[in-house]
Parts: sequence; structure tokens; C-alpha cells
Amino acid sequence: MQADLVQILSMVELYFKGLHYGDAGTLETLFHQDCVLKAPGQRRSISTWLNDVAKRSVPAHNNHPWEYRVLGVELMSEQAVVKLNCPLPHGHFIDYLGLLKEQGEWKIVNKMYANNSATYCLQSKAPQINQSSNVTNP
Repeated sequence: MQADLVQILSMVELYFKGLHYGDAGTLETLFHQDCVLKAPGQRRSISTWLNDVAKRSVPAHNNHPWEYRVLGVELMSEQAVVKLNCPLPHGHFIDYLGLLKEQGEWKIVNKMYANNSATYCLQSKAPQINQSSNVTNP
């Protein structure tokens, strides 16, 4: 499991570099080809998003600060979810990347994100749901 975590965090480092340097080629290696990126009111294929990354202003070329952070990692067997802080010049994004390990290789199979420039983040313990479908606080 430790080796998987190291691999995932290495992928996250490449993801941050790809975003910061506008390197669509590096980003492409991290994603499964059928990944769909999802934001409120928007869906994009991986190829459309990579094309957008290649065309937009490159954060590093504009002296944009490196403030990317891993906010959380959940790893269970051959699946993982990574929560990332990705402040870019065009918005402050929180990304949730879903990863699967298939045929011995980790790939990002899902990306959900939202521009959170003017919002807040609420974190709480997961509520417990009992058999009668009533939600209770932990």
C-alpha cells in the first residue's frame, strides 16, 4: 500500500507541474483516455481539456506562485481519491481526482472540480446512515 501511495503522490506532482507549466503532454500520461472532466454545468472530454490547457496562458510564464497542495488522499486497494488545491490565474480550483489501478498501473479516471474563488469549504465527519435511512450525526 505504501508503494501505491508513493506512485499516486508522484502522479500528483506531475499533475501540478503539468498545470503550472501548461504541459498537456505530461498531463495526458496521467489520465485514462475515457476520463470525463466534470464541473458544475460543464462536462469535457480529456482531449478537449488537454487542448484547452495547451492553449491557455501558462501560469509559470506569468510568474504565478506555486501554491498547489494535496488536501487529502484516500486509498483503498486499487482505488483512490485525491483532493487538491489548485490556485490558477483563471480561478482557485479544488480538484477531486478519482484513480484506479488497472493492470498494475494507476490512472486518473475521473476529475471533478469547481472554481472556489468566492466560496468556502465545509469539512465534517461523515454522517452515519442507519438501516431505516435516517441520517444521524457521528
